Amino acid sequence: MNRRAFTQFMAAAALSAAAPSSPATEVAPAEAAQAPPFPLSVMLWTVFTKLPFEERLAKVAEAGYSNVELVGEYRDWSADDFARANAARKRFGIQFDATAGLAHGIEDPASRDAFLVELRKAMTPMETLDCPAMIVLSGNTVPGLSRDAQHQSCVETLKRAAALVEGREISGQPVRLLLECIDPEENPHYFLPSASEAIEIVRAVNHPQVQFLYDIFHEQISEGNLTEKLQKHIDVIGLIHVADVPGRHEPGTGEINYANIYRTLARLNYRHVVAMEFRPTGDEVATLRAAKDMTLRV
Repeated sequence: MNRRAFTQFMAAAALSAAAPSSPATEVAPAEAAQAPPFPLSVMLWTVFTKLPFEERLAKVAEAGYSNVELVGEYRDWSADDFARANAARKRFGIQFDATAGLAHGIEDPASRDAFLVELRKAMTPMETLDCPAMIVLSGNTVPGLSRDAQHQSCVETLKRAAALVEGREISGQPVRLLLECIDPEENPHYFLPSASEAIEIVRAVNHPQVQFLYDIFHEQISEGNLTEKLQKHIDVIGLIHVADVPGRHEPGTGEINYANIYRTLARLNYRHVVAMEFRPTGDEVATLRAAKDMTLRV
């Protein structure tokens, strides 16, 4: 499922890299025993798309990940579907750390009530799946409405949404709302292509359960200057999404220095989730494993 169709105060436990067994005479590489300096996840829409849902979770686990992010795949599920999904995630040791898929954005004051109703309803499947974070999109620019009015609508709608989730927990974690930008190449009509403006909105909301989703792929296309934003705004960043530019493929296929991104995150003591949201160029399990291994070398 492509996320264009829908144009994390505490993270999940850190993941351990699964190390292959070695002969008794060999010393296993030091990094094989390491865990990434932050929890890792996989945005499910990018991988194993031809397999049934439960098999996709199995493949993610095979690649060495224990978090998965959704894009509303559950919208039309029956009670039995939810039960099977929960049984599968528990069987494979997977946590759903975030989801997306709200139909309404936050840029239009006329849609505010509908957004809040939709968010309130979304709490039910989130609780059923033990998924504590919702990705929020601004929505497309509203013709005839000033940019300032749309900016203020984002702030006010998120303040109202924060009041709705304030103090609420799922699976022992605070429910968080994560505001995301989309670059103008992917959606030229999207209101918030700029991380700088989105961060300004999050800071204006000033609520610990409202944070910024820093999608490195989108920001490289929109504005660049990636690590400076990490250094200045790590306190409001609640989720990182990873893909290289161009092509939205795995780190190392394009122009982004992900080794430096990961070093910066580790140095800043970032402890929220880093989610792989790329289309692998080769075998999906092997590529996800290699992307995980890159995070160990920081």
